[in-house]
Amino acid sequence: METASPASSTAFFTLSLLAISLLVLVLLRYYLPLRTTPAYVLVPVFLAIALPASIVLLVPIDLASSAGTDTSVSRGIWLSDKVVYKSWRVTYWLTFALTWIILPYLGEYCDSGYREPKDRLLYSLRSNGRYQMLMLGSGVLGGVYIFLTNGWNFDSLKGLVMALAYAWGLVLAIYLMGHGLVAFPRSLYRYASISGRLKRLQSQAPKIKDKLTEAMDKLEQYEDMVQQLKQRKNGTVRAFQEWIDELVEMSSLPESRASVTPRTSRATVPPVVTERYLADTTRKLKRARHAKMRFSDEWDRLVVKAVRTQAILDSKASQRLEFKNSPFETPRSGFLSSVTLLTPYTRYHVHVHLIPALYYLFSFTCALASAAVVWSECVKSFDEPKLSLIGLTVIHHPSSSRGQIGFAGQAIAAAWLCYMCICAFFSLTEVKIWGNRALVKRGTYQESATWYGLQVAKLTVPLAYNFVTFIPPTIYKVTSFHKFLGILIDLTKISQGFSKYFPAFVLVPVAASAFGLYGRIRNICGFGDLLEDEEENGDGDILGTGSWREGRALIDREIHATANGNALGLSQRRGGGVGGQNEREGGRERYTDHPASSREGEASATRRQRPERRRAEEEEEEEGGFFSDFADRVRNTFDGVEFSRPKWMGGDEPSSARSGGAGGGDRGDGWRGLFGGRPDEGRVRL
Repeated sequence: METASPASSTAFFTLSLLAISLLVLVLLRYYLPLRTTPAYVLVPVFLAIALPASIVLLVPIDLASSAGTDTSVSRGIWLSDKVVYKSWRVTYWLTFALTWIILPYLGEYCDSGYREPKDRLLYSLRSNGRYQMLMLGSGVLGGVYIFLTNGWNFDSLKGLVMALAYAWGLVLAIYLMGHGLVAFPRSLYRYASISGRLKRLQSQAPKIKDKLTEAMDKLEQYEDMVQQLKQRKNGTVRAFQEWIDELVEMSSLPESRASVTPRTSRATVPPVVTERYLADTTRKLKRARHAKMRFSDEWDRLVVKAVRTQAILDSKASQRLEFKNSPFETPRSGFLSSVTLLTPYTRYHVHVHLIPALYYLFSFTCALASAAVVWSECVKSFDEPKLSLIGLTVIHHPSSSRGQIGFAGQAIAAAWLCYMCICAFFSLTEVKIWGNRALVKRGTYQESATWYGLQVAKLTVPLAYNFVTFIPPTIYKVTSFHKFLGILIDLTKISQGFSKYFPAFVLVPVAASAFGLYGRIRNICGFGDLLEDEEENGDGDILGTGSWREGRALIDREIHATANGNALGLSQRRGGGVGGQNEREGGRERYTDHPASSREGEASATRRQRPERRRAEEEEEEEGGFFSDFADRVRNTFDGVEFSRPKWMGGDEPSSARSGGAGGGDRGDGWRGLFGGRPDEGRVRL
């Protein structure tokens, strides 16, 4: 196709932007309920995803526009320099505003528990104050250096802002991409093994089930607080009464529970109910409801995957595979639900042979791509751009004196940039330092949606410019991207050296993920939970998760209970109320909320069903960590041993029988006192 004029390229670029916008809308519809989500959330999140996606399209067009081939036929998609430069200006500054101004405040605005927009805005300003002060302090320090080096002018100020944003984004992008370069191909390789896939699902089941139970308990606790507020509603002002009614509606308590007096709880309502207390309660209640929804959806999906994977394994004997309708899945509706494309025999070969082979092929291809990215990052730091594997695949070398990029090079460049972004975004789902944020199908928390959109906008620009530097300087330095961003980043020697040498640190997360350093860090320092390492240990269990045998028992119990109409966890989650523990007795539901003085007495029937392993972990955290745990173990050893006095010392009774005496009690209390014991009772919680 000839492209003597940019008309056809402009049409292609416009249609591509429309296609990207449509795909982003489909993605938002998958994770957010579009009808109930306000426009002030949908529009910024849409732009935060659509603009970075357009950057993946704009980078190859910029390369071909500045280093296109001599012949118009193979030049590819190109635009005029003026159009490309203005496109970069609009895209970058919109992305910058979303990343550093709009989305941080919008996330706190959505997470605020206040009712009035003014109060929610003030809360957002206060919550982001510390973050903005930190950014301002970094800007002042960087500004002193840049202004002393280049003088006080507008270009220096603009370069300072762009260089600091690029530096922080590059640090996070290199770490996440480095981890994803190993984790993503490895996940594809492990998914190809059907038996290994089932074992990993079973190993994850205890942890997810415990988190679901904990989320339900926490939601029940906050609903009890709402019930206490309801009992005292008449003693507050009218505005607070309406607020409390909204909290009662939000908690969705069943009538059988809403009419009873709330149980005695550790969290009690203060004597004076203030606006700040109601806002804090609203915020905690919303977070608890979405946490329960998150782990409920995660548990249901895990059970469905385990059932389907087990069916694939069982089909090897008969070579016939049929997936039965699971009560955990939403029934499909429409024309496609009644169309059957595969027979049981062909479905067996597809899931047992074809799909694993494709996953092995994709994992091998991605592993080679990851090695090429790491190599290109390293040789770029040593001033050897000609050895960059990515640059060699993108640039064509005809008989002309300079390298040129055609349509094939543009397609390859877009594929490389997409892979780098996929690896970075894949790591966002594995790193466990993001709190309660998660993407839930049709139920994502609005604050989580803004946060994930912020990360996409923050990481794409540094990754895009880092990819451009894989190309030889004779080509990328004449691009509009470098003229707009690169020149200001290279304004000082420090920023130029940072952009050039820091990407070589990608070897650190690559080595940590490839050689299982996270598991070793966990064993040494206890920090390994930040990243789950799925390598198997000697007992066949998977590090970072529970026992696969325990998970298999939990999944089987859930399946059989659901088949009998009395699901272990689904009866509470899909019944009339979202919180509380339901029990069947005489054909009716009742709630077993028995007040007690001890912590185990306060726990509901749901917490009593929690595995002993989780209960021990919670008590270890409450007691104070490693040192208190060590003291409990030593104290338990001495308390469990009966010391008998030899006959030649004048007695054969065990020391425990004489502990009530003065001498024995002092000695026993002395040992316990060394390890944090309780001299009055001497009991130890296991």
